[in-house]
Amino acid sequence: MTTSFLDKPSDLLSSFGCIAYPDAKLLILGSMPGKASLEQNQYYAHPRNAFWPIMAELFGFSLTLDYQQRLQKLVDNQVALWDVMKHCQRQSSLDSDIVESSIVANDFVGLLKQHANINAIALNGKKAQQSFQRYVWQGLFSEFPHVKIIELPSTSPANARMKLQEKIDVWQTNLRPVL
Repeated sequence: MTTSFLDKPSDLLSSFGCIAYPDAKLLILGSMPGKASLEQNQYYAHPRNAFWPIMAELFGFSLTLDYQQRLQKLVDNQVALWDVMKHCQRQSSLDSDIVESSIVANDFVGLLKQHANINAIALNGKKAQQSFQRYVWQGLFSEFPHVKIIELPSTSPANARMKLQEKIDVWQTNLRPVL
């Protein structure tokens, strides 16, 4: 008999740690890293994900920079990076395959207490938005009512309804006022 990892509740995917420094003003949240990202231990590692091209355009750096250099560009521009989910079960990289009952959210109250300069949270895509609303927002809003929530189109290659330039324009329009 063959079993999938979903047959065993202990087999959860885990997101990466938060990349944030004390002066971060903006926190960008995805839902959960996809397979390519988990395999490479890098945020937004899928070659067709638009996240890094958008960041390069927003902050004026080259996509030829290595991963650590790109992360440093985010830090230099007071941007923190994390995911809504700390753990979940999912068989593919698609957000639609996430088992809702398996979602465990990251500790955003703790993060915002530690990083008091964060005044805006940008949600990368519908699943990040839905999960943040369902598992995080209620407890966060009462303690941090000043934090602005910004909903943005997914940078995932699965979001093919928007061209790259359209994504760049929407992200730039919505993020520039908080940077």
